[in-house]
Amino acid sequence: MLCKNLLFFMLFGAFFLVNPVFAKPILTIYSYGSFMSEWGPGEAIKKGFETQCECQLNIVTLGDGVSILNRIRLEGNNTKADVVLGLDNNLLEQAKLANIVIPHQIKRPDNINTDWWDIDFIPYNFGYFAFIYNKEKINNPPHSFHDLVYNKANWKIIYQDPRTSTPGLGLLFWVKYIYGDKAVTVWEKIAKNTVTVTKGWSEAYGLFLKGEADFVLSYSTSPVAHIINDNDDHYEAAIFDEGHYRQVEVAGIVKYTQKTELARRFLQYLLTPEVQRQFAEKNVMYPIINTQLPEAFQQIQSVNKVLEFDSKRVEQNQKMWIREWQSAISN
Repeated sequence: MLCKNLLFFMLFGAFFLVNPVFAKPILTIYSYGSFMSEWGPGEAIKKGFETQCECQLNIVTLGDGVSILNRIRLEGNNTKADVVLGLDNNLLEQAKLANIVIPHQIKRPDNINTDWWDIDFIPYNFGYFAFIYNKEKINNPPHSFHDLVYNKANWKIIYQDPRTSTPGLGLLFWVKYIYGDKAVTVWEKIAKNTVTVTKGWSEAYGLFLKGEADFVLSYSTSPVAHIINDNDDHYEAAIFDEGHYRQVEVAGIVKYTQKTELARRFLQYLLTPEVQRQFAEKNVMYPIINTQLPEAFQQIQSVNKVLEFDSKRVEQNQKMWIREWQSAISN
């Protein structure tokens, strides 16, 4: 009798373990590497959503936004992704043409603090590309893009590859926006003082912190991370008279998902006050929703002039502008 009871409980337990009706649903999110880093917002967002969704989040990191888009394009309907998080306004039209997401059906929030909204992708934070330097090493920083390009001080620069990195792509558009047909000449001048072009943001910023360059391409808000995490105010963004190119980071529901409602709930969760604070504190970007910013944001310089191409113009010209960049830096 004991053996029969034991067999019954073993079979009953196995049924609950393998039967998907009783298992928590798993929502798979493709995102960028720094989202789940020890200082990034990913872990807190993951735990917060899991406590209210009765589900599990499986966050797969794939480097940068460009890598995420390329991966989903490659996988097609075989992708495991339910949500994509980490594309941006510069990749928007490419993603739409690739037909990888469905409309999110989320109402535009009344307390949104930007003019940016889209029916397919929700914005969750935004920022401005900028070159970061150490104030202890650079006494007279550039006040314009022109100062950095026509570099009398022979400052050394590190930036990211526009083919694999969203900041690198942002720099490509930034240069084109300011210089237009003269962009080739500008890239040639920048190349003379470039230490290296990295695949992604983390590699570039790491080399900069090791002292390999005077300036690194990042965000105007990057000094906030040093202030919050290390109580270090030596790092600053060079604010340029010509203006700074805007990046809006977005998330969307992958069209191949079988968990549309759960994915939509996650996107809505990104717009809640607690998550928006996480993006401000740990992504050190500006939240999309009106949110009280950490005090460290008061210690950095603001961008006064915003630059941004229409997403359709970006898609129509991106390949040509990348070829232009490649040709210029290889001379």
